[in-house]
Amino acid sequence: GMEAGVLSELFLILNKVLLISVNRWLGVTSPGVVEKLGCSNLSLSPRQRELCSRKSILLPGVREAARLGVAECQRQFRHERWNCSTNQEVPVFGHELTSGTKETAFIYAVMAAGLVHAVTRSCSQGNMTECGCDARLRGGGSAAEGWHWGGCSDHIQYGTWFSRKFMDHTVKNMSMSHSSYTLNTMNQHNSEAGRQAINRTMSTDCRCHGVSGSCAVKTCWRTMAPFERVGTYLKDRYEHSMQVTERSKRKMKWKDQRRLHVDKHQLIFLNKSPNYCLEDRRRGIAGTRGRRCNRTSTGPDGCNLLCCGRGYNTHVVRHVQRCECKFVWCCYVHCRRCESMNDMHTCK
Repeated sequence: GMEAGVLSELFLILNKVLLISVNRWLGVTSPGVVEKLGCSNLSLSPRQRELCSRKSILLPGVREAARLGVAECQRQFRHERWNCSTNQEVPVFGHELTSGTKETAFIYAVMAAGLVHAVTRSCSQGNMTECGCDARLRGGGSAAEGWHWGGCSDHIQYGTWFSRKFMDHTVKNMSMSHSSYTLNTMNQHNSEAGRQAINRTMSTDCRCHGVSGSCAVKTCWRTMAPFERVGTYLKDRYEHSMQVTERSKRKMKWKDQRRLHVDKHQLIFLNKSPNYCLEDRRRGIAGTRGRRCNRTSTGPDGCNLLCCGRGYNTHVVRHVQRCECKFVWCCYVHCRRCESMNDMHTCK
């Protein structure tokens, strides 16, 4: 549908940014070059292209958002059977983009959050004319307790607006009835949950002023969490995501159904996930064969779980490194070469 199309296009940017010409793209600094590689070269919907050309200064922000989202997805799932692998084909996440599973939910949430985070960061650093710090707090606070709002608070309102606009969402009524979910509304809901995650993980930072560092007066401001913390928050939302389909509804008692209200901070999904154990080319599932596992772990990266009970191979890997380094007068460092043999386990 339309939504998957729009996100595929965001991932087309990703493909260009991350998978094909990382150096050319990420090495770009001067605005002129960004313009040359600008909006017309990206596969965008007409609305995104218009937004992009009006706000081409945000293009590095969109690229950074793409990088943030993918890197964080892969960091959060590095030990799982589905490890958020990106395809060389388009779109980047392949089947997971449209499967309506909780993996789809996480992808949409983390990409929308990445967009808020990168654009807001760009605002706070003063790279933008139409946004800057959030000045609404300034001057407020509690004088009696000796602190006030000041400094540069992250202006997530602009980043949130841009993320909604760029991902082509018109989020009207987030508390829609439980039976009316389609892939489209699911994706909208989860993108919005991703944006809310930035808000939910913000913190207050303060700096002390006063004689010899005493905290007689404090200046405080609101700041976004590092994106890793947002990723961890969303991974927890993924673990507690909720299925919303007719079948899941039929299983519930009637009185529970009436109470059922989907919180806008919750991730939702339509379809149960496959187990990701065996390769399925048609659905773009890589399987876990050949994946490295941890023999002593009882978590998802443990050989039993990751290899889905198929067992594992053990190879001995030789590891050579410099060791016992000494500074020799004058002037060089003398080291020994130390070798160690380590077991490495990979799934059968």
